[in-house]
Amino acid sequence: MLEHVQAIRYVTPLREGGSLPGIVEADDDGTYVVKFRGAGQGLKVLVAEVIVGEIGRAIGLRVPDMRAVTLDARIAKYEADEEVQDLLTASVGLNLGVDFLPGSFGYDGSHPPSPEEAAKVLWLDAFTANVDRTWANPNLLVWHGQTWAIDHGAALYFHHSWPNRGSDPARFASQPFDASKHVLRDVADDLAPLHEGLAAVVRAVLSNGVLAQVPDEWLKATDAMPDPDAIRTAYRLSLLARLDNPSVWLPTGAAA
Repeated sequence: MLEHVQAIRYVTPLREGGSLPGIVEADDDGTYVVKFRGAGQGLKVLVAEVIVGEIGRAIGLRVPDMRAVTLDARIAKYEADEEVQDLLTASVGLNLGVDFLPGSFGYDGSHPPSPEEAAKVLWLDAFTANVDRTWANPNLLVWHGQTWAIDHGAALYFHHSWPNRGSDPARFASQPFDASKHVLRDVADDLAPLHEGLAAVVRAVLSNGVLAQVPDEWLKATDAMPDPDAIRTAYRLSLLARLDNPSVWLPTGAAA
């Protein structure tokens, strides 16, 4: 499971995104961008951040370290901004912390990654159905001249339907991916030569680690999935089904 830390001070909100993440200091002397459980997008966004971010790390992308950050109710009492105070009050408990990269800046194309690295980012987004990596919102940072992938909460959209429809791996497996607006589409190498190797890595980490990193309390039971183990199994089956159907989701000309 993710390493746990305790929040000791809320520093400032980051108002670029709709979910109002904030910079928080923790008891391990680290500083984190915290995605809050009480934000309107809910816990499933935190789950997607962990699963997709850790898959990205496993295939060789730079992804900031993540921690499970416990937020105490007392921190909210000292926040003057009512909107932030309400968010902190609704987020008492376990939240997601992403390592803060001081001095990083948003990707603008002036320092592109290598074609192979760009292809890995595009592959990850196509595989996890992450539509939120466009020029309007690149969700890439440049830090010390290197590209870092962030903000994967929009991926794995299928889990939002679980309370009503239940798990349907075949439906996710058959969902195409439109790469035409992807921020790295014109930088990336052909994905076909990379696919089998990346898929093998993902199969391995789905079996021995990635899903276990998600805290149990973020995995909300449904009638069909009554406990965290059943929910992890549903994620695993959906992702494996998609791996087995690359001709549908890999960008045009890249499918094996």
